[in-house]
Amino acid sequence: MHTPLEFVTHSLLIGLLATALADLCAVFQKRVLGMQVANWAMVGRWFGYIAKGQWRHANIAQSAPIAGEGLIGWSAHYLTGVAYAALLLAISGMQWVANPTLLPALLVGIGTLVAPFFMMQPGMGLGVAASRTPKPNVARLRSFTAHSIFGLSLFAAAWLLALVQ
Repeated sequence: MHTPLEFVTHSLLIGLLATALADLCAVFQKRVLGMQVANWAMVGRWFGYIAKGQWRHANIAQSAPIAGEGLIGWSAHYLTGVAYAALLLAISGMQWVANPTLLPALLVGIGTLVAPFFMMQPGMGLGVAASRTPKPNVARLRSFTAHSIFGLSLFAAAWLLALVQ
């Protein structure tokens, strides 16, 4: 039987490592492939305004900056990764940690597209599923790619954790 502390510990370890692995892939995409990647300061700005009671913006980039928005955005990014790892463990069970498989992690990673498509992007003025961006399908594909990589990273993080246990 697994304890709540084990659940929290594994969620933290898998979530933080998976997010870091996904970020390494984003660095590669940006530096080597020249792809645009997420701007976590804009996410921090959005969260900063949520704390002030404003959820929606016509264009988050045109809203006044929030003090510490970069730190807020990066912190939210990593905390969200931990929350998604906890979701994966809640769905798959703690036995998954000892013998991780790709499909549950990949499905959770892709499933997390719900948040940016229906909460963050509309709230930031980008429309549902990036419908108000200059190239919506490109933006959607970038989101899909990033969240698929995060799903693969959840699996890789759990696999690495299983190796050291």
